[in-house]
Amino acid sequence: MARGSDVFRKAPPGIALIKRVRGRDWSFTSYRYAVLMITFIAYTCYHASRKPSSIVKSVLDPGRDKSSLSNIWPVGNVFVREELFESNVSKKGWEPFNGKGGTSKLGEIDVAFLACYSMGMYVAGHLGDSLDLRLFLTIGMIGSGIFVALFGVGYFLNIHAFWFFLLMQMIAGLFQATGWPSVVAVIGNWFGKRKRGLIMGIWNAHTSVGNITGSLLAASVLEFGWGWSFIVPGAFIFLGGILVYLFLAAYPEDVGFPCPYASGNNGEPEPSSLEAQSQKSESKNQSHATPQVSSTSRRSVGLFEACLIPGVIPFALCLFFSKLVAYTFLYWLPFYLSQTAIGGVYVSVKSAGNLSTLFDVGGIVGGIVAGYLSDKLNARAITAATFMYLAIPSMLLYRFYGGVSMTINILLMMIVGLLVNGPYALITTAVSADLGTHSSLKKDSRALATVTAIIDGTGSAGAALGPLLTGFLSTKGWDAVFMMLMIGALIAGLLLSRLVFTEISDILKRNQSNNAQRLIGPESQPLLSNQR
Repeated sequence: MARGSDVFRKAPPGIALIKRVRGRDWSFTSYRYAVLMITFIAYTCYHASRKPSSIVKSVLDPGRDKSSLSNIWPVGNVFVREELFESNVSKKGWEPFNGKGGTSKLGEIDVAFLACYSMGMYVAGHLGDSLDLRLFLTIGMIGSGIFVALFGVGYFLNIHAFWFFLLMQMIAGLFQATGWPSVVAVIGNWFGKRKRGLIMGIWNAHTSVGNITGSLLAASVLEFGWGWSFIVPGAFIFLGGILVYLFLAAYPEDVGFPCPYASGNNGEPEPSSLEAQSQKSESKNQSHATPQVSSTSRRSVGLFEACLIPGVIPFALCLFFSKLVAYTFLYWLPFYLSQTAIGGVYVSVKSAGNLSTLFDVGGIVGGIVAGYLSDKLNARAITAATFMYLAIPSMLLYRFYGGVSMTINILLMMIVGLLVNGPYALITTAVSADLGTHSSLKKDSRALATVTAIIDGTGSAGAALGPLLTGFLSTKGWDAVFMMLMIGALIAGLLLSRLVFTEISDILKRNQSNNAQRLIGPESQPLLSNQR
């Protein structure tokens, strides 16, 4: 069908069924709530399926000296002492990860996944702006579920070949690359810039909720064999893909509504105006069946063109180091907790996995706070850089005082999670959506998924490097790992320096302009009265 004469694609099957049962369509606002919920669930599934490898690290490579063990925090069986954790898990580990260099092999598994994820992101972003996002996201989720589960199948088939586990992680990484550009593009299609930071900060809690869900799912079945820790999260994302296929309306145009936030349109119409426009468009389509241009008729931009959008490169490089820090915690925090005495005692592998979820609880708060502050100040770069600078002393405190007691460990862990995940969440959501609808783009162009892919793809290269370096540095001591993390946070903040100065200058100009208006306003009233 010729470009420019496309008609609306059919609504997702689940929505079409609901409309037939209800006898009428949803409102524009109802669709936006549905999109928020479904994309939240979708990316929760993505992150949940990435978590098992961090949970089973200490099972695959259990080499540590367990000195004193006790039930240090009696909250049911959530944090249990080591000797109570009797299960089918072999205390000898799993070849080839339990021998010499096993820790490094675990790091190589992580970097293989993240390297493929990073490289696949650039391709996935362009495809996301060219193809149907709903189908693209569905394929990515189902493919991810299959290969995450296949990694766990190696346990039941008694596979010990390193290449098998490496290959499963690499293919899973490619499928996982479909997720982030797609969900951010969908949200950008439905929501404008007004309060975008706060909305996306709350919505971005799916990252931490996914990490928590994945940790709890993997840890809950670990005693039955580490393979189940991959199969259950794999099934979880597989089912999530079916949900997306049935119910996700990726574009307003595809369910009969005009898109008020197309690329290049930075206007902020009132919600009531949008609702009225949507109802008018719906009435026209139903009564006259007038063909309208569909979402597929908009032109997708290339990678080079997207890189030229102001701010894309600085934020992409900042995210490289921000994700280096965040993903090191994602993949290695449970292992670190199981290897480190807290209050003079060690926790079990299961307990370490459950305890690490509190880092993500802090991350949820961090994403919301960063989004709110960036909206309030209208300063994305200042907010992100400030959080990264504050993360440096918080990580230093966590390293040296986190082992004093469980209470102090939890408090400092949550603070670190807040400061580390805050800018990471802000850049990958609100910043990406802002730049993907930048005023420099033509109104018929789509760059949401492409810009998101460039920024997050570059960040994911850092996410691959962090766990890889940790695999080597942890053998020399955890002080070296934390030094790497603090240097990474410092560089991430410095990379935004130019944008920070620009935003400070803009804020000062706005304040001067507002002050001038307040001074001129009262004096101009008598003059206007005399002229009348």
